[in-house]
Amino acid sequence: MSLMEKITEKAKSQKKTILLPEGSEPRTIQAAGKIAKLGIADVVLLGNEAEIKKGAQESGTDITGVRLIDPATSPKLDEYAALFYELRKSKGVTPEQAKEICKDTLYFAVTAIKNNDADGMVSGAIHSTGDTLRPALQVLKTRPGVSIVSSSFIMELPDGKYGDDGVLIFADCAINIDPNADELAAIAIASADTASGLAGMEPRVAMLSFSTKGSAKHELVDKVQAATAKVKELAPTLNVDGELQADAALVESVGQLKSPGSPVAGKANVLVFPGLEAGNIGYKLVQRMAGAEAIGPICQGMAKPVNDLSRGCSVEDIVNVVAITALQAQN
Repeated sequence: MSLMEKITEKAKSQKKTILLPEGSEPRTIQAAGKIAKLGIADVVLLGNEAEIKKGAQESGTDITGVRLIDPATSPKLDEYAALFYELRKSKGVTPEQAKEICKDTLYFAVTAIKNNDADGMVSGAIHSTGDTLRPALQVLKTRPGVSIVSSSFIMELPDGKYGDDGVLIFADCAINIDPNADELAAIAIASADTASGLAGMEPRVAMLSFSTKGSAKHELVDKVQAATAKVKELAPTLNVDGELQADAALVESVGQLKSPGSPVAGKANVLVFPGLEAGNIGYKLVQRMAGAEAIGPICQGMAKPVNDLSRGCSVEDIVNVVAITALQAQN
């Protein structure tokens, strides 16, 4: 059984309510029908009901078991508008503006989650990452003690050679362009949580660089060294080592040569890249050249689960991300 199949089965075991704000988007409609049929989550499509039903009919999608909610006519609109006003009045939002804002499906979704009427949200098929995350950051904010929202990918390699039987976490590959040392430490801790909570792994975190244990001198190396020290301060029981080159992190003979006695070197299953350039390039190289399945991006650090899709996503991608979001809600 693949990791994604295991995640899906876990999601089914305790069904959560997941909102899809892009309710009339064709791939989203088809995914919602499949999610309902498989019993992965209690899925809700947000938008104009007539448009959603028309889209389902045109694609031949059975949406039995899928709830449809139009924020503009929802009996919850006034309640959500009042909540949003309380949360944002210090930013100059008026009650009238709050009501108009909550008619937007993305804002309706995050306010419903804040009100404990739903457990998570998946968006991004037709919205940018910024459009998806902005309402969540305004309403849900980050988890207590978490300073930054980040992303990770679960990478599943076909030959099972690295990580835990071929499963590794790569971060941050989608959100933070140039994290400072404190932000990089927060990304590492959040990625370790993803490794344990979603992938069921005991995390072994490698803080990656082009240097191993001072083999090179540069301010970029200094950043990773400082981030590693910060992780050890904030999460003293976490297995983390750095700075490590990629081969030292993954290949046991190299790891023990360059960082002898390390509990991580040569057997890392969480790779924390020093910046988005390296992370994004790295996961795509492994995906394309090694044939790895790349599951994600998975958003980390939000108070309640919110996940972003690629605008090139498939129906299956949406189904998978909903399963991940549901499992995050369980955790």
